[in-house]
Amino acid sequence: MASDYTLRELMIVAAAREIHDGETVFTGMRLPLLAFCVAKNLHAPNCIGLFEVGIIRDQPPRELLYTMSDPPNIRDALWCTSLLNVMALAAQGRADIGFIGAAEVDRFGNVNTSYIGDFRRPRVKLPGSGGGGDLASLAHRTLVLLDHDKRRLPERVSYVTSPGYGEGGDWRTRVGLPRGGPAAVVTSMAVLRFDPVTHEALLHSYHPGTTIEQVRANTGWDLRPAPDVHETPPPTAEELEIIRTYDPEGHWRC
Repeated sequence: MASDYTLRELMIVAAAREIHDGETVFTGMRLPLLAFCVAKNLHAPNCIGLFEVGIIRDQPPRELLYTMSDPPNIRDALWCTSLLNVMALAAQGRADIGFIGAAEVDRFGNVNTSYIGDFRRPRVKLPGSGGGGDLASLAHRTLVLLDHDKRRLPERVSYVTSPGYGEGGDWRTRVGLPRGGPAAVVTSMAVLRFDPVTHEALLHSYHPGTTIEQVRANTGWDLRPAPDVHETPPPTAEELEIIRTYDPEGHWRC
């Protein structure tokens, strides 16, 4: 294992470990892109990356991306098509895992990227869904990434942009969502997973340098530790090498 790494590198590695070999990954920019690079190079060589703009790749781009449409992402792509075509793949159940960013995420994995406060007179207007609502509804599972802060992990989000497990239990089935739900929430302090029956988020692991008590104190509900709660395994030297090869100047990883 490596001892010299940034917090974002730890988040990237924790996210990369969620990708399994042979999966179709609805990736994106920043940390999810680097997570795809790590997985593709180390433990999931047969995974395929889908980009919302309409690009499908079986290899990570050779250079760091600043937008999805950058020339390095187009070069050597398997298919350069349209947003409609790649979202249709998700509708067909072809997206095994999708990455979602969040301004807020609550105890049942619902994500807000729309409004803070009453949506009719919001204190803050956020960018909105993009493709997040579609992925949360259609992918077989999703992975949420965000900084860990009590304000960003409320018991209930101000607005449900991208559905997680709704009100818990069998909510997704009752409202007609065909599959999916969040598999994990990777934060700057911890990894949360969801109880298979109640679908409430549980503390699965806490990152090196933090404690269970610190994670709970910075969460907006009474976060319960999972029975097997443990410290998040730190990045290996190989994982860090891949991240730093793709992002040598630390644009996304620092």
